[in-house]
Order: sequence, then C-alpha cells, then structure tokens
Amino acid sequence: MANPVCEVRLTDEPLRLPEHQCRGSGAVVDFLGVVRPLELNQQLSGIDYEAHEAMALHQLELIAHEAAKEFGLDSVIVHHRTGFVAAGEPSVAVRTSSRHRAESYRANEWIMEQLKTRVPIWKRPCFKPSEGAVAITAR
Repeated sequence: MANPVCEVRLTDEPLRLPEHQCRGSGAVVDFLGVVRPLELNQQLSGIDYEAHEAMALHQLELIAHEAAKEFGLDSVIVHHRTGFVAAGEPSVAVRTSSRHRAESYRANEWIMEQLKTRVPIWKRPCFKPSEGAVAITAR
C-alpha cells in the first residue's frame, strides 16, 4: 500500500470533513459523535471540551498512523472540537477509507475507542436550568 493520508485536527470551529479523494478506496466510513440532548436524565445545552493541545494532537497522530498500518487504510481523518459544543452538534468526526468496508468499519470503531482512552480531552456537561428554577445572580 502507498503511504496513507493521516490528518488530525483540534478546532473550536464547527466540524467539516474535507471532500473525499478516492485514492483507490472502495469504502469510506464516516462517524460523527454528536452531543446528546440528555445526560443523567437532565437536559444539556451542550458540552465544554478542553484539551492539552500538544499532547492531544500527538496522541491523535499516533492513533491515526497505527490504525492506517493495522487495518491497511488508504486514509484516516480525525477532527475533534474544543470549547463549547451545543447539543445536536458533532464534537468528533472520524473518516476511514480502505479497499474494503470491513477494514474501514473496524478501524473507525478502534480509533474511537483509542481516542476515548488515550487522548487528553476532557468534557464538562453544561445543563439547562430546570423548568421553574429561579436563576440567582450574585451582587
């Protein structure tokens, strides 16, 4: 296999995966991790993500290259949001491409598992105020 394309990115902007360039791939699998509207049975307005940027990018690079080698991928793209991400918006996007679909599916899932355990990105849920709750402002 030729050198795979590996692209990782941390951004506070909405996620937009680039147009796919085939490079001989027969399968392209995209995964979007979207902020859920509920957590612990409470409504979320969103999640605030914080990362140790240098370490997170380093780990994402390692994971992308490991996945490309292990699963025989043509390309790997991993983008993760930082800052506030509203409920319903994607916080992570992973694209894998390979000659056959099985490798891309397995690689995509493996990348997400590795990201959750190895990459220093932390999340803080931001809950919506309960109905009927009174907001108290300090003076």
